[in-house]
Amino acid sequence: MLPLLSSMDSIHKLLNIVLPLISLLSLFIFLPAILLFKISSSILRSVFSENVFGKVVLITGASSGIGEHLAYEYAKGGACLVLVARREKQLQEVACKARQLGSPDVIIETGDVSKVEDCKQFVDAALNHFGKLDHLVNNAGIAPVCMFEDATNVDDFAQIMNINFWGSVYCTHFAIPHLRKSRGKITVVASMAQWCPVPRASIYCASKGALVSFYETLRTEVGSDIAITIVAPGFVDSEMTRGESKSKAGMDGFLMESTEECTKAIFKSICRGDRYLIEPAWVRMIHLWNLLCPEAVESFIRWVLITRPNNSNPNPNSGQLKAD
Repeated sequence: MLPLLSSMDSIHKLLNIVLPLISLLSLFIFLPAILLFKISSSILRSVFSENVFGKVVLITGASSGIGEHLAYEYAKGGACLVLVARREKQLQEVACKARQLGSPDVIIETGDVSKVEDCKQFVDAALNHFGKLDHLVNNAGIAPVCMFEDATNVDDFAQIMNINFWGSVYCTHFAIPHLRKSRGKITVVASMAQWCPVPRASIYCASKGALVSFYETLRTEVGSDIAITIVAPGFVDSEMTRGESKSKAGMDGFLMESTEECTKAIFKSICRGDRYLIEPAWVRMIHLWNLLCPEAVESFIRWVLITRPNNSNPNPNSGQLKAD
C-alpha cells in the first residue's frame, strides 16, 4: 500500500509541473478558435432566438421584482403563465397586468418554495391546467441584511438556504420529467454575490454560490435535453434593495439598474439559450478583478459598503426583505 501511495504522490508532483505548462500552451494555440466559436454561437443564438408564444412558463417569486417583470416580458411574447409566490393579492395584480400585456392564460399559485409539498403542487397545477411545462424560472428568494457576527438568531440562516437554494432545487426536481418531454428550459436567478464578497450578506452569498454549483452540475446530468440559463444580476432596484434594507446594507447612493432593464436582458438571454448572463455587463469586470486580485476587490467593497465616509449605517441591526 505504501509503495502505491508513494507512486501516486510522485505522479501528482509531476502533474503539478507538466499540466499547467500544457494547459497554457493549449490555451495559446486554441484561444482564437474558441473565441471565434463563441462569437459565432452567440450570433446564431440571437438570430434563432426562441419564440415563447403558447409556451407554459412557471415563475417563482412572481409577486414583485425580477419575477414580476419577467412575467410581463413572457406575457408580451404570448406565453401562458403559472405565477407563484406567498402574497396572493400581489400575485392577482401581476396576473391581471400580464393578461393585459398579451398572455392568453394566467393562473396563480400561493405557497412557500421552502416546502417540498408546495413545490410539487406548483408543478402539478401547471400540468393539470395546461398539460405541459416548457420553462421553469427559479427566482424566489430572500435577502438578509446583517453582519454575520451581529445575527441574533442563527436558526434564521437555515431559512435563507431553504428558500434561496432548496426552493429552486425542489421545484426543479418535480419539473425535470416534464421539461425533458418539452425539451424545455430552466432559468435560475443567482447573483453577482456568488463570487463577490458583499458585506452583511454572507449567508445570502453562500446560498447563491450553492445554486450555481448545483445547476452547473445538473447541466452536465441533463445534457442537451434541458437548457439551463444561470443569471447573475448586479445591484437591481427592486423591493429587495429599497428603503430601510438599502440603508442597512450601506448602499445609499449606490449605482443600481432598474428592474425593467434587468429583466429585459434576462428574457432575451433565456430566449437565446445562453448558459450564463451577468447583468449589467460591466459587472463582469468586478468578476475579472476578483479572479486576478481578490485582495483589492475585498478592500474596495469593504470601503464602499462599510467604512466609507457618510455611510449612513455602518453597523446595522439584523433585517431582511422577502423577494416574492
